Amino acid sequence: MTSVTTDAEAFVALLPDGGRLLGLDVGTRTIGLATASADWRFATARTTLKRSKPAADMAAIAALADAEGITGLVIGLPLSMNGSDSERTQSVRAQARNLAKATGRPVLLWDERWSTVAVERAMLEADLSRAKRAERVDALAAAHILEGALARLARIGTGV
Repeated sequence: MTSVTTDAEAFVALLPDGGRLLGLDVGTRTIGLATASADWRFATARTTLKRSKPAADMAAIAALADAEGITGLVIGLPLSMNGSDSERTQSVRAQARNLAKATGRPVLLWDERWSTVAVERAMLEADLSRAKRAERVDALAAAHILEGALARLARIGTGV
């Protein structure tokens, strides 16, 4: 049975052998994708998937997970600034359940507050054009989300 959790320790328990992770920044029009190394040391921004029909989105993500040998998914959870759920949060939770089922892999929901802001700020500091920022922001946000989760997962794995 696949699982969706916000508990990093429970997620690690579902992946006793570790493995590569897929990070997702789920938006209304796009899904940013990033992957993590099997040793959970670094995340790499990959691409941005333009949303279409839910079944097609699930199939594309499942195919990528299969092709990349992904063992688990980390999905950004858009909590309100006070930490509560919103309509958008509930939508992402439902999509996470569907993705867990479609991919057969466990899902960790990770607080994504400020991820896009942090990525936008870094791209502005790098003096990227507006077009380049728009093209890369979702994948970079997925990598930012995944990096935050990796920092926590590494502490669990090493007992720190």
